[in-house]
Amino acid sequence: MDSGQLPLQKEERVILRQIQQRTAKANMDNISRTESYANFYRRHPEIRWSFLASMVSRNAGWNMCDLEGKWMPLTLDAYTRAILFLTYERANWLIFADAYPQLLLYEYSLLHGKPYFHLLPYWRTSPFVQKEWFLFWHERNEQRLLTSLIINEQNVIQKPVMDHPFYKKKVFHSFMFKFQDWLHFSSVIFPTLQGEIFGCSVHDFWNKTKRIELGKKLSLLLFEPSLYPRFLEFSHQVAHTGSRVDYERYMANRNTRDTPFLRITYPVIAHHQSDGNEWRASNRQIKRWFKSAPFPEKANVTEWYKEKQMQLRLLIQLEQYIRHIGKRGK
Repeated sequence: MDSGQLPLQKEERVILRQIQQRTAKANMDNISRTESYANFYRRHPEIRWSFLASMVSRNAGWNMCDLEGKWMPLTLDAYTRAILFLTYERANWLIFADAYPQLLLYEYSLLHGKPYFHLLPYWRTSPFVQKEWFLFWHERNEQRLLTSLIINEQNVIQKPVMDHPFYKKKVFHSFMFKFQDWLHFSSVIFPTLQGEIFGCSVHDFWNKTKRIELGKKLSLLLFEPSLYPRFLEFSHQVAHTGSRVDYERYMANRNTRDTPFLRITYPVIAHHQSDGNEWRASNRQIKRWFKSAPFPEKANVTEWYKEKQMQLRLLIQLEQYIRHIGKRGK
């Protein structure tokens, strides 16, 4: 946070300090981020992005814990798994560091009855989203704000994660990432207490426009009137642990836990802030990003999910068998 930009009133300095402290505490790990997003949504359901963020953050935690579960260590070495964990963790941290001060400034604005979004530059927030918060304050267009925050956060991680030379080489250009992307093993899912799973698979994750499109589709699915109460029920009743047992225990014939709990698996990671979140895009490009997305086809992915999990395990077992035969042939 850059505190030397503009002269501040005493009240504003207090707000900035409190937001900085609250954000740092809540940005400790994937569990605290997920809980903070969900708790904010309970307080302010008009900010629908916070519910979407909490559910997507759950997925990030499950992906992290997959890396140290029963299956991934059989096919990925410790170094590769560590890099993949840091990729998920870095993106998760950066989005929260950018978004949570925005959410808290909105909360303080409600508390004081006037907008404080002029303070957003202290977190080097993009000019795009600064304008969108003022627009929301006056017009209360919940759908536009939801889409705006989806657009903003995918731009926030583009340069420091997706385009970063280290992550680009070690992760997004790696065979394993391309292989999983091609098979659509990577997916964002929304579970229910009834054992059903809804969601969308992620394809070309490195592509910013496709991630924004995915976010819009996921938001349509999450707030679909017949499904929304079920997703909200899951969010309220199931504490996020990072293990896929969170939802697999509700599925038929899934009584074992294949992935560990996040907080007994990973340490707290100390992050550095990126150069800034002040991304820019042409008005034409932004207009395209605001276009409506179609509702996901085959949104109920319960059987698809089971099949993909089985395929992944069979492929890992096949790889193990080939390695074993190769060692015996030497």
